[in-house]
Amino acid sequence: MKILIVEDEKLLADSIGELLRGKGFEVEVVYDGETGEEYAELGVYELLILDVMMPGIDGYALTRRVRAKRLGTPILMLTARAALEDRITGLNAGADYYLTKPFDVRELLACINALLRRQGAQVDELCFGNTSLDLSCATLICGQNRVRLSAREFDIMRFLLQAGERNLSKKMILARVWGYDSDAVENHVEVYIGFLRKKLASIGSNIRITAIRRLGYHLEVSGDD
Repeated sequence: MKILIVEDEKLLADSIGELLRGKGFEVEVVYDGETGEEYAELGVYELLILDVMMPGIDGYALTRRVRAKRLGTPILMLTARAALEDRITGLNAGADYYLTKPFDVRELLACINALLRRQGAQVDELCFGNTSLDLSCATLICGQNRVRLSAREFDIMRFLLQAGERNLSKKMILARVWGYDSDAVENHVEVYIGFLRKKLASIGSNIRITAIRRLGYHLEVSGDD
């Protein structure tokens, strides 16, 4: 599970980051709204934790921009502004939960787990064309045919299925699957896309992974089926 923290109080942001890493989450921390917007729009996170009062782009504006991009990533707002009007503004902007400072670590973790459960409980498989991906066993299924995926193949295929016909750049796939600190390069993405194409063909899937120069990859249903 990848979480993005956008908080201009560096000590607090880093403390939350270390806490969540200790709980097994992958965490990225940035300290201003502009950088937060750039990272959030990659679409690689399962949860965004945003401060409200930041210079430049504040948390309300950042939330509106994320929602304007049709990104449904859960958003947890952290702020010292506890007035009812502030909470209403945050929720109307598109936040899923509004937690006021100072907060108890146990409440923060409970909010995070609740938002992630809400997101993860929606589906146990992803479907496109005549093919589905069983999320519980990392298996592609087409009719009676099925094939297991490696961990990397599974992560890429899940990301592609979640995006559907929306293009995913190689940069986005690298960030989602390998992480920002990885030494992996775009050629790694190309290699695994090749593996997935072969596995899709092996089970008779009508899904085609289409490459668009400079834009990345998206899924299409073959017109021959």
